[in-house]
Amino acid sequence: MNNLKFIVSYLLYSLGIALFGYALPDLFPDTPIISPAFWLIYAFLGGVTLIAYFLVILGMKINPETSILAIMASIGIKMFFALAFILIYRAKTGGMDLLFVINFFSLYLLFTLFEISALLRNLRHQNK
Repeated sequence: MNNLKFIVSYLLYSLGIALFGYALPDLFPDTPIISPAFWLIYAFLGGVTLIAYFLVILGMKINPETSILAIMASIGIKMFFALAFILIYRAKTGGMDLLFVINFFSLYLLFTLFEISALLRNLRHQNK
């Protein structure tokens, strides 16, 4: 997958997540589903995912034999920044509610799923 195709796919995927997150409170008006920090979490994880993807692509271009290690390192670095975000959020707000945790990890898993599937497509094309 070339970079332009990834960026277009990523923007469409991110837009889909944003539209879904925007529509959820209207679909379930009596139930709190979206945390007040949802858009901050969305922007943070979206940015970290984009940076992690391009760092892996750079690592795969430098040494294609270590592409699996680059993917694993990117997942680890992304998890480190995610945990740092949680710690900073908790320090700033004085606590965490269940809604924040559910929103954070659902967005984390959605963005990670997209990143891994795009990277695996790159590995498949690299092996041909």
